[in-house]
Amino acid sequence: MHYATLAALLSAGLVSAYDVPDNLRQIYDNHKSGKCNNKLAGGFTDGISGESTFAYCGDIDGAIFLHSSGNGGQYDNMDVDCDGANNTGGDCANDPSGQGQTAFMDSLNQYGIDDLDANVHPYVVFGNSDFDPQEYGMEPLSVMAVVCGDQLFYGIWGDTNGADSTGEASISLAQLCYPDDGLTGDNGHGEDDVLYIGFTGKNAVPGDEADWTTDDTEAFEESIKELGDKLVAGLQD
Repeated sequence: MHYATLAALLSAGLVSAYDVPDNLRQIYDNHKSGKCNNKLAGGFTDGISGESTFAYCGDIDGAIFLHSSGNGGQYDNMDVDCDGANNTGGDCANDPSGQGQTAFMDSLNQYGIDDLDANVHPYVVFGNSDFDPQEYGMEPLSVMAVVCGDQLFYGIWGDTNGADSTGEASISLAQLCYPDDGLTGDNGHGEDDVLYIGFTGKNAVPGDEADWTTDDTEAFEESIKELGDKLVAGLQD
């Protein structure tokens, strides 16, 4: 019965976690401990610990990732974001800080939607008032890679944070990463073991290739997987 259920999920395309390729696993292991040598901006927190040890790091060519020098080196946590369309729907109903729009809402009309829906679109909150990733070559609505729960997922850069906290993703991405943890708009993943990687350059933007109008998270992620795989394959430690 269990095998039949798994087979049905696979055939329906509902299994959306991907194995972490060798080059990305090596990057994850090698950069976690120690410090960031090319710190683009620092002094941020993970929104929980209060320690201002989190930074945007440029140690990987063509990429920006979040890293902390605390506890001998660590990545970031995954707070839940519910901003955008339908910001009180589903498991976002208890979000105390949800806003009715995302940072790049004005760019989404060309793709047939008014704004991102946190319940559908797996997006990452990346950038703060004191740090704009665009100044280092990232493009809005570009593909991002997220290593969480020892698996790889793809999302898009879809929002920014006005405060000094980092490590945040839409509820749909958070629930892909940790489907059994009961994550909601007011309950995220607290461990600092999530690697968020943004890619620089216009070639990281999926544009019309992404299935923006879908109401299915797995379908959206699958629509950006080919580009995500290409970007990840190009990473070198």
